[in-house]
Amino acid sequence: MVNLALLVGLLAWVATAVSAFDYGDALDKSLLFFEAQRSGKLPVNQLIKWRGDSGLYDGYSQGVNLVGGYYDAGDHVKFGLPMAYTVTMLSWAATDFRNEMVSLNQMGHNLEAIKWGTDYFIKAHPQPYVLWGQIGDGESDHCCWERAEDMTTSRMGYKLDPEHPGSDLAGETAAALAAASLAFKPYNSSYSGLLLVHAKQIFSFANRFRGFYDDSIQSAAKFYASSGYSDELLWAAAWLYRATNEEYYLKYVVDNAVSLGGTGWAVREFSWDNKYAGVQILLTKVLLDGAGGAYTETLKQYQAKADYFTCACLQKNDGYNVAMTPGGLLYVREWNNMQYAASAAFLMAVYSDYLVKANGVIKCPEAQVLPQDLLNFAKSQADYILGKNPRSLSYLVGYGQNYPIHVHHRGSSIASKSVLHSVVGCVEGFESWYKRVEPDPNVIYGALVGGPNNKDEFLDDRSNYEQTEPTISGTAPLVGLFCKLQAVSGNSGYHQGLPKPPQGSTPEYTSVPKPQSEIPVEFFHSITNTWTVGKDTYYRHKVIIKNKSQKPITYLKLYIENLTGSVWGISPTQQKNIYELPQWLKVLNPGSDCTFVYIQGGAQAKISIQSYH
Repeated sequence: MVNLALLVGLLAWVATAVSAFDYGDALDKSLLFFEAQRSGKLPVNQLIKWRGDSGLYDGYSQGVNLVGGYYDAGDHVKFGLPMAYTVTMLSWAATDFRNEMVSLNQMGHNLEAIKWGTDYFIKAHPQPYVLWGQIGDGESDHCCWERAEDMTTSRMGYKLDPEHPGSDLAGETAAALAAASLAFKPYNSSYSGLLLVHAKQIFSFANRFRGFYDDSIQSAAKFYASSGYSDELLWAAAWLYRATNEEYYLKYVVDNAVSLGGTGWAVREFSWDNKYAGVQILLTKVLLDGAGGAYTETLKQYQAKADYFTCACLQKNDGYNVAMTPGGLLYVREWNNMQYAASAAFLMAVYSDYLVKANGVIKCPEAQVLPQDLLNFAKSQADYILGKNPRSLSYLVGYGQNYPIHVHHRGSSIASKSVLHSVVGCVEGFESWYKRVEPDPNVIYGALVGGPNNKDEFLDDRSNYEQTEPTISGTAPLVGLFCKLQAVSGNSGYHQGLPKPPQGSTPEYTSVPKPQSEIPVEFFHSITNTWTVGKDTYYRHKVIIKNKSQKPITYLKLYIENLTGSVWGISPTQQKNIYELPQWLKVLNPGSDCTFVYIQGGAQAKISIQSYH
């Protein structure tokens, strides 16, 4: 009997060890996926070397620079709605799991992924009531199987304006920019302020000129049809309240709680299309933080709907639950279901944190639920994704030893330009690459494929796009989810960061710099004014230079990159991009500061210390 007990204990230990996943590695892979989806001129530190520059003339035929942003999935259309949702999810992770992300040395990588999207959104918003919402046409794009670098399909741009509104797309874009402003605030305050300027203007546009975006951009209807825009208006206002703490936005979600469905809709889905659960949990945080004030009663109604979603996910909602596969995966849609499981798991991880900090619990119809129960559920979905499922298959490409190798993705399925220099034609791509039975020549790390059906069945076939196509909106929630799970797994120390793909050595990323006591100067950025001349928007950037050391500083020289406008308050030197303090200010005493300003269109200049005494 003793030996039997030992055997049972050993088997239990082995089962636990097998089911333990390296969430840090999964996080690395997830962030790499966004590199593979980049459109535009790629940076020198690009790790995914099988990708090259593409879409370099997007928008030019219509007189606007729309280069950049992300390709949506296995195709090459830049769909605004899922792209904005993607940026919101990445930004939410950077905001709520900031400490965990920094400790894992991944904040810099995530901010780069966010900024690739927000820089594009800034370009796409050249005027207060104009927002370019899509590049490319899904119909023509899907008729070709070619690399992004060889694109021959339409790159037509589609915009929203007062005559062609799109409150859902504009609302989500405003939410993304507001959330991103929070993510960047501790590291780049001027860029954070710039994002807020755009977020406020786009929200005003969305709210004032209401309509469905796919009525204005009809080519999007077949691919990302909107079920409504009320949730996006509430979503944008909720994020703007969190980013600004301005009562106007909190009052907006309260005053419009009924008319826009915030306290009426009890949902069992959170996705690029349906934001109600996210709104409800985000506003529950306000209540749990004790900041409800005069709006407490309405916020409690939001909380009730947040709890409904939670109980439905945890299968404790008196039968009104989200469906699950026999293997334990949430099942919402036949097509690309995995994205819904990922987004729900992320929400549960976030809500668990809010409840922990408030010592809160949830009373479901069938049981009282503790914060740890929410996190356990989130972990169960993450573990299913990474291989704890009936097929023992990782649905995150590149993670583990067993993952899909026939991904419905043009770039990964065709040899890269560095290997195959000749152009792969539209039809040739189908004949020579799409129909190949061999594995993809390029591993698309971090791609969350559509996943199995409601019986946990999965066919790894390139033509099975419902199950094998990845999307940026599917992978985005995983960044925060894996970050949180890695931090609580007992391996929360410094992590090495993104892996190098096997194609060869590449420049390393750097993480967001932590404050260093030996650096004697701090820079405080802000935007103090903005105005529009014709189609161009300009910003007045203010920079305060403060000596935080205990010693006087002399001969301070600054290195300024990306400065395109005029500057006042500092003096240029004979060296390019090098500036020094004005002649009348020879010494910057301990605790003292000086100020300079510059004017330019777009994001702030990058300022660093060149030298000092």
